Amino acid sequence: MIKVNVEVDRKPWRNKLKNPKKYIFKKLKKINRVIPTLKGKNFTFTILLTNYLRMKKLNKKFRNHNKSTDVLSFPSFQLKKLRLKEQKNIYIGDIAICYEIINKRSNNSNFFLEFDKMWIHGYLHLLGHDHKKKKDFLKMKKIEDLILNKFYKKN
Repeated sequence: MIKVNVEVDRKPWRNKLKNPKKYIFKKLKKINRVIPTLKGKNFTFTILLTNYLRMKKLNKKFRNHNKSTDVLSFPSFQLKKLRLKEQKNIYIGDIAICYEIINKRSNNSNFFLEFDKMWIHGYLHLLGHDHKKKKDFLKMKKIEDLILNKFYKKN
């Protein structure tokens, strides 16, 4: 089972997402049907819903990039080590998401779609995926698309 902690440190997030933890938990149940999790393990992670300035500070501190960004992920383990973990309850890491960037992108689409793209992207990083090489990018993109199609498929 996957559990999520959600920290909201900026009011605009509350205006868009009335109950972000409930929103993400519903989506996580659908993700479990799309991508297999590590059997017999319970995962917990945290999402920080923040603003442009805080993202810039985090990006500078942890990546040495002095600019804001849409999403940052802080995995606790590499995937190989995660699979070998003996414990049943594992904290897999943190994700931070920038409100202003998501909101601006949503002018051309939908706020919830843009938000889902970002936290799913971050979540996949916590599970050990990356996009440094083209083949890894394509693999990660395929999984993201599978998940988003599950969320937004038209019946």
